[in-house]
Amino acid sequence: MIANEFYTQGEYLSKHPDWHTADSAWKASNILKILSKNNIHPQTVIEIGCGSGEILRKLQEQLPAKVKFSGYEISPQAFELSKQRENAGLKFYLQDLSTIPANRQADLSLMIDVFEHVEDFYGFLKQAKDKARHIIFHIPLDLSVQSVLRGSPLMRKRKNSGHIHYFTKETALSALEDTGYEVVDWFYTGSYIDLPVKSFKSMLGKIPRRILFAISPDFGARLLGGYSLMVLAK
Repeated sequence: MIANEFYTQGEYLSKHPDWHTADSAWKASNILKILSKNNIHPQTVIEIGCGSGEILRKLQEQLPAKVKFSGYEISPQAFELSKQRENAGLKFYLQDLSTIPANRQADLSLMIDVFEHVEDFYGFLKQAKDKARHIIFHIPLDLSVQSVLRGSPLMRKRKNSGHIHYFTKETALSALEDTGYEVVDWFYTGSYIDLPVKSFKSMLGKIPRRILFAISPDFGARLLGGYSLMVLAK
């Protein structure tokens, strides 16, 4: 993993003090949506790169009480945030993916906005495959016509959030297939549409994104961006 210090020595926390906790309910709702759509009822759930742990906490509120949750994180700062959410059925560990035993296989693994940060993401994906029977990914689609022409959106993602790989729908799904995953289902999520905006400019940007996406989701995502993929794989 490149520049682990960005996540382990406090720089990421300084740029994102809540570690994206505010977005967790929205992400959890989309995880529940794809689980329900595919009739999957996990008894054990792990999250690799769990951040503050709020996504798992939101899922715990919605899934049966018998479901057990475990979160794994490499950042000590995020780990401290997650420990505040720990309870009998929800545990957190300051561990790298490589230290999670393959024989501790869960029903479901979550990787929500994770592998775009990883230098050797092909190796990371291959290593993660044996940790669970089903895997849900949330993958930002940073590459769009707009982001390439302007350049600055990609550099902001790199400097502020540590994204070092940029995907379209096609390259994201191909990366999963190349590393041995079978894609079961997927759909677009629109954080730029669904979540509160921070500026008037961003608010105006919602309008063309909504219109183009309604006409053609693929074209809208490819032209203006602002979307991610929620993917169920095995």
